[in-house]
Amino acid sequence: MAEGGGRHSRHAAGRRRRSRLWPILLSLVLVAAAVAGGLALHRSSQDDDAAANAGPSTPAIDLAARSAAVNEVLKRRSQAVLTGNEQEFVADVDPADTKLVARQRVLFTNLRQFGFAKLSYQQLAQQYDDTIALKYGPSTYLVAIAMEYQIRGIDLVPVRAMLGYTFSRRANGTWMLVSDSDLDQRLPRGSHQEAWDFGPVLVKRAPRVLVVVEQGQDALANKFVTMSQSAVQAVSKNWPGGWNGSGLVIALDDKVVRGADYTQPKNAEDALAMATWVYRTLPGEVTGEGERADSYVVVNPNNRGKVDARTLAHEFTHVATAPYGPYAPRWMVEGAATYIEFLNMPGQKDLAITQYRQDVRTKYLAKATGLPPDATFFDHADSSYPLSWLAVDYLWTRFGSVEVGTLYQELASLGTTQKDRDRIMLEHVGMTEAGLFRALKAAAAA
Repeated sequence: MAEGGGRHSRHAAGRRRRSRLWPILLSLVLVAAAVAGGLALHRSSQDDDAAANAGPSTPAIDLAARSAAVNEVLKRRSQAVLTGNEQEFVADVDPADTKLVARQRVLFTNLRQFGFAKLSYQQLAQQYDDTIALKYGPSTYLVAIAMEYQIRGIDLVPVRAMLGYTFSRRANGTWMLVSDSDLDQRLPRGSHQEAWDFGPVLVKRAPRVLVVVEQGQDALANKFVTMSQSAVQAVSKNWPGGWNGSGLVIALDDKVVRGADYTQPKNAEDALAMATWVYRTLPGEVTGEGERADSYVVVNPNNRGKVDARTLAHEFTHVATAPYGPYAPRWMVEGAATYIEFLNMPGQKDLAITQYRQDVRTKYLAKATGLPPDATFFDHADSSYPLSWLAVDYLWTRFGSVEVGTLYQELASLGTTQKDRDRIMLEHVGMTEAGLFRALKAAAAA
């Protein structure tokens, strides 16, 4: 999930917006639904006659030979990145399209900076589009691609992203890349919007930290590296059981990156940063929503100057908890991240938590009728965040950090229904969500 937010003051707990990075893919073979516009990727039945699908004007193509040849192209491209061979990376790109070649050279330079431990590209499902076929000729091969990679020191396991390539057969029978953007509008949200997919970038590293900014913005990169290091240490120290992961922060000028959309008015105005999901398996491959690995943080370019180490500690808490699963209630997800954000941090001014607790009880709890519900959490963000913090603060104080961490993990992995949530809550803290709200009320009245 993309999670983040802005605030008018430290304890105003201002709006953070949450948006799905990927929609559910019913099947990568049958359909990959796009979030915007209702577009979809389709593949014909495996039993369909290939010649009939391709149309009467399409020359006979050995599909097995094509698949093998394209696999070789994809393998050469990934190996070129790993070994630093730019010429090999662009060798299979249409040389007549000088703009595409130039963009691919920028892509290569960007990819090299990330330091991949592993990188590969895999064909998924062939797509069909008459307009594109007319543009590139009868041998046009439009295909969804899975990019599997592992950034050294960042990704604990290999992760997957999705993009689309268009190939065309040369006169000599080999295949060349003629476009990498024809499928962009049909792919799941966030596809082909990775940090390396835009203009030239600068990547800076430190232990357990990687920061991406525009090329030439060295001072900004150094600032974010310093803040990120503090935030990583804070989450590692304070999250129950510790956290040994890493933080990747993207602070580009682009306003739509990895599904974080800062062109949306409320996001653009209020959000500071969002933690965008990274997947071990793409949605539809193993589970409908995909299996999460962790998250990368995308900073709002409109509010970049307002981001501090506490902001990043909030987002890195989302990174730490992303592998648990998608089912934890919003009040737990945001309350836990805000709780860690508000704890004492070296180099950061300590917050007046006792006074804040009382302010939340007076200003928000007194008017509330229950914990912030998932469906309307962000519609009432000004009250949802402080109430969520108060709920986690109560649990943390009464039951301890280990129990809160375990409760979060089970809710995230197993809390698919309200009945499941209540059962898990009763097992761990002896009360349902409704009971927790009553306890908050009783504590405020004591």
